[in-house]
Amino acid sequence: MSKIPDAEALYTALLSGVKTLMRADTRLVGITSGGAWLVERLQKDLGLAGAPGIISSAMHRDDFARRGLSASAQTALPFDVNGADVLLLDDVLYTGRTIRAVLNELFDFGRPACVRLAVLVDRGGRELPVAADFAATQLTLPDTQLLALARSESGAFSLQVEDNT
Repeated sequence: MSKIPDAEALYTALLSGVKTLMRADTRLVGITSGGAWLVERLQKDLGLAGAPGIISSAMHRDDFARRGLSASAQTALPFDVNGADVLLLDDVLYTGRTIRAVLNELFDFGRPACVRLAVLVDRGGRELPVAADFAATQLTLPDTQLLALARSESGAFSLQVEDNT
């Protein structure tokens, strides 16, 4: 197994990478739940006014019958999606299926001018043609393991590996 990187160090790299992707009209949207945690902190650290967008993949997942509706936050986009420059944020990019579902959800709200993706960790293993515009790191794990972002009560990030067997 690869050494699990320090999530706080990765967040610092993500913050720097997001700064390079920002345009004057960029709207940040975090994917529940790890991406939502990241976007809340990024919105504050970048000094952006208002609330960031939060988007859920639950209603458009291709495994909805197996997973059901998760208890995570529902989609809240406090801006007009039509013509918007959207920067999606997620903790871990793996198969690409969550991103596909999130794009379907986003387009239910309108037609953005541009959608880009920044992630904390790209772990490869793509099943769909999805690529991040920025990834703080790349990490290879066996298919039998899940990688997830955790957040402590103080707001500190950590990465956790769980067996998916």
